[in-house]
Amino acid sequence: MRNYNLAIVGVTGMVGRKFIEVLEERNLPINKCYMFASARSAGKTISFMGKDYIIEELTPTCFDDKGIDLALFSAGGSISQTYAPIAAEKGIVVIDNSSAWRMNPDVPLVIPEVNPEEILNHKGIIANPNCSTTQAVAAIKPLYDKYGIKRIVYSTYQAVSGAGVAGNEDLKNGIEGKEPKNFPHPIFNNCIPHIDSFLDNGYTKEEMKMIDETRKILGDNDLRITATTVRVPVFNSHSESINIELKTDFDLEELKGVLSRAPGIEVIDNPSENLYPMPINASGNDMVYVGRIRRDESIDYGVNLWVVADNTRKGAATNAVQIAQKLIEFWQSETL
Repeated sequence: MRNYNLAIVGVTGMVGRKFIEVLEERNLPINKCYMFASARSAGKTISFMGKDYIIEELTPTCFDDKGIDLALFSAGGSISQTYAPIAAEKGIVVIDNSSAWRMNPDVPLVIPEVNPEEILNHKGIIANPNCSTTQAVAAIKPLYDKYGIKRIVYSTYQAVSGAGVAGNEDLKNGIEGKEPKNFPHPIFNNCIPHIDSFLDNGYTKEEMKMIDETRKILGDNDLRITATTVRVPVFNSHSESINIELKTDFDLEELKGVLSRAPGIEVIDNPSENLYPMPINASGNDMVYVGRIRRDESIDYGVNLWVVADNTRKGAATNAVQIAQKLIEFWQSETL
């Protein structure tokens, strides 16, 4: 069994550091690792798997003659648009965490628990979904397969870490009474119904990402979806209220069983004992937690879910590493 050469682009960012953490935990068959970041980080040292690596500047020629097999990107959309094709042209499979490639029809948008077969359709680039989409669709897919879905209403409560280091700093500074630098309003002791920029239809880009990405991952362009995304004063882990109108009736206990048996899902649903998913419990873990499962009695075949996950891990770094793991499994099965 061979080992593979890996590159991490954007290694000094919040998700880049999580790549390191998750890769160390999952122990992929890695031979060499190359670390890339901006010029201001080049020359610094970063530790990975007991070794120190010198960070290199990301340039158009930085991938040359290194024999890199896989590259994990989390350096922003414009960087990915420029450098992911350069890497792919050199035979490197790029797993990109930005929004740059998600809706490109030639690029698979993958959650390994949901649509791993799409990995094989890559043409050099595989996209990681938006963090809020990842946890939502992981919970929705088992119900989509079992009952069919007519309509989805997303309401999200998203942690400041979704905005990176700057988001965390705004909350820390707000606690101390300082003015925000990243968000348009103070986030401490506040909720901001505004994530990413507003579009002409009144939705934000974040809301449309959830709508469009859900349809693409499920392969259902006719699925009716609406979304409202809100930034809340929580450091890490996104929470989502998801209202679903199914196509067929259901037994509630059976539905809970469908969810509990789904890969990557843990059901925490015992209101009498005050047990339900919360961000404080999800942080640092890779599962998608589902609770508050109950009928929506205002419509036929309606159900409500409360879904919580660590957005920097399962919503970003872990999902990307899982894609890499699955791709390596495919490669290895072809050589057996």
